[in-house]
Amino acid sequence: MSLAEISVERIDAELPQTQCGKCGHPGCRPYAEAIVAGEAVNRCPPGGEATRDRLAALTGRPALALIEPAQTPLLAVIREAECIGCTKCIQACPVDAILGAAKQMHSVIESECTGCELCVAPCPVDCIDLVTHPQWHSAADTTERQRYLDRRAANGRRRFEARNRRLAHKAEEKRRKRERRLAASRVPAETTAPSASVDTTALRAQRATLSAKARRLTRQRDQASGEARAALEQRLATLETQQTEIERQLEGAPPASTAPAVPHIAVAAAEQALRKAQQTAARLEREGKHAEAEQAREHIIEAESHLRRAREAASTSGGAGI
Repeated sequence: MSLAEISVERIDAELPQTQCGKCGHPGCRPYAEAIVAGEAVNRCPPGGEATRDRLAALTGRPALALIEPAQTPLLAVIREAECIGCTKCIQACPVDAILGAAKQMHSVIESECTGCELCVAPCPVDCIDLVTHPQWHSAADTTERQRYLDRRAANGRRRFEARNRRLAHKAEEKRRKRERRLAASRVPAETTAPSASVDTTALRAQRATLSAKARRLTRQRDQASGEARAALEQRLATLETQQTEIERQLEGAPPASTAPAVPHIAVAAAEQALRKAQQTAARLEREGKHAEAEQAREHIIEAESHLRRAREAASTSGGAGI
């Protein structure tokens, strides 16, 4: 059989599926792909001479000396009393064979561990030991050991592929969430320009809220000094910019009689502004801030006026049945 006729799957079937990366590739299948592309067949210490010889016979390449001594099947064992729960070993395991959570004790699943050793280096407290795998050690003869290796290979391949799918799905979900956030952040910028659909009731409610904040910050600034005063002045400048933008939008908005009929939106916004003003006033009363509570009650009166006008507009235009 020529090398061109050998599939990646055929090569991969001969590898031990420890997914250890000692071959210089991120897993057994990537190494199989590299062999088909011309890579040497002596780069798999976990497979040992037996795997090297099978690959050499399959590809027709020379059975060179292994790049590292052949390796007995291993099991990672966490000294649980020393584990600090950092999760670094969990993240490193290519077959998801470690259980645990942040700041909780971790434990290796014996039947799933391939002995890849990838969990050892990231451990900041060096609490992971590598021992001969009990199932290999207890095997009575060569046949039983081969059955164990076959089980480990099949399971290692399945879990490695499942982990890759999980990570790919997680990365895709993260990408989609990032795109949704970016799309949402663009919406305000696309709708700030004055247009026929400007909700003047909501803008007036927002203007009232900003005015209340500005008065409160002004009082705090007058009583502050040094860095605190400078910080408050910066916040006041930001509020002033926001108020200027709202005034600009209100000036550019068409008269209510010529605006498109969006009464249900205006009513909902006015109701929300009224609820917020009422909640603020109640909170200030509970806190004993009577002067500020009095100002909040003025905002309630203004919000009630906005709500009345919004409901009148809704009734006139036949909008939301309120």
